[in-house]
Amino acid sequence: MSTEDLEALLRVTTPGYVGLAPPEVAFGTMDTPVGRLVLAVTARGVLACTYEDEHAVFARVTRSVGSFIGPDPRRLDPLRRELDAYFAGRLRTFSLSVDPRLVTGFSRTVVQLMPGVPYGGVTTYQEMAERIGRPQAPRAVANALAGNPLCLLLPCHRAVEGPDSLGGYAGGRAAKEHLLRLEGALP
Repeated sequence: MSTEDLEALLRVTTPGYVGLAPPEVAFGTMDTPVGRLVLAVTARGVLACTYEDEHAVFARVTRSVGSFIGPDPRRLDPLRRELDAYFAGRLRTFSLSVDPRLVTGFSRTVVQLMPGVPYGGVTTYQEMAERIGRPQAPRAVANALAGNPLCLLLPCHRAVEGPDSLGGYAGGRAAKEHLLRLEGALP
């Protein structure tokens, strides 16, 4: 039975029925110029905007947030609109709140620095390691960024290995190059 059929049945058979409760986590995907992104939104904000496998993200969200997860296009649409505007070059800063519950410990310390790197700018893993007081940890910084579930909103693509090397990126090297070119950080 489809959601629409269930809604119709409940309206007819249940006095005072006003509709199914929306899922706690709105969940979906979006195809972009840099690949498919898995999206999750809660009442707190964007929980995931990631290149990770859809099933893996679903499992993480279930473990960390709850199991009432489902499609809810109305709640995903603001994120999709901002992503479309970003990829069209019309948006430089995302206005949506983030829900960082999927980012913990050291990784949270690292990814929280990313909004400080402006559109069109870059920083290095080494600079970030020094900023958090761990100058011997640039590789740990890179690993933390690779697991960032809030790609683009906490723009980990703006962190590079060094002047001559972009370093890794969850979406792959081509995606990182595309994003940095879009923002004018690469010629």
